Amino acid sequence: MEQQSPPSSKWEGEVSAETTAVGPHQIWPLLADDFCSLHKWLPIVDTCHYVEGVPGQPGLIRYCASTDNTSSPEPSIKWAKERLILIDPVAHTLTYEIIDNNMGFKSYVATMKLVLQGSEGCKFVWSFVMDPIEGWPQEEFEKYLDSSLHRMVNKMADFLHKSSP
Repeated sequence: MEQQSPPSSKWEGEVSAETTAVGPHQIWPLLADDFCSLHKWLPIVDTCHYVEGVPGQPGLIRYCASTDNTSSPEPSIKWAKERLILIDPVAHTLTYEIIDNNMGFKSYVATMKLVLQGSEGCKFVWSFVMDPIEGWPQEEFEKYLDSSLHRMVNKMADFLHKSSP
């Protein structure tokens, strides 16, 4: 009789979004050169700012916060401190982890990778490994991440299109 392996206690997943308007080399500076500018690209994030470390280097810590109007009659602030673990400008890849938060994340490590799509386009891949979040099913978390990524890629592509000569 074949033994089944125990279910993984970690969630692993990946979402992606594509744009034909710009390539990885154009999006990369928006994503990586200013790791603390997430609020510019992700509308749900109210603020994102530098906490400590060397900009563009592993160890850099940022603080991100959003206003939550859905969980109770009074708005609350949801926040996270995130540390840049790895940054590779040649492979257009960065990895970060949540080191502190008030949103229920116990362990979360994510990698963002930009891949050339066709001759000029870009595929943006956001993968993660994390502990489950109580009260938030994995498929719902992945839907949230997917929606966030699509909004982010569209906003970056629009910005680059408007700022090009």
